[in-house]
Amino acid sequence: MGFVAETGSGHVLTMDGAPDAANPANGGQNLAPRPMETVLAGTGGCTAYDVVLILKRGRHDVRGCSVKLTTERATTDPKVFTKIHMHFTVTGKGIPAPAVERAIAMSHDKYCSASIMLGKTAEITTGFEVLEA
Repeated sequence: MGFVAETGSGHVLTMDGAPDAANPANGGQNLAPRPMETVLAGTGGCTAYDVVLILKRGRHDVRGCSVKLTTERATTDPKVFTKIHMHFTVTGKGIPAPAVERAIAMSHDKYCSASIMLGKTAEITTGFEVLEA
């Protein structure tokens, strides 16, 4: 159940499935992220990229940005994400909270293709904190 994907930009991404105790021949070896985990990781990267870029374009002194995604999934197939919460931590010098809130909203409403796509099946909520560097 291990897979290697080559992206359009020529990079390689490894994925694996969870071990299946009931039928080991059908499970993975837990050697890499699950495919749905990579969907979330890509979405987090997409929106964090947007937030940093929007803040920097606003001439804010951004020193770091992380986003933690927590989810709920449907219990039956297809087990799509039904709820996604994104909590951003933005670090910098003198960054006003309204600027971060605006950047997150712009990402989710206009720029982040991944979160806009996932928003078709999932309720997406956000929160954030700003830390002084």
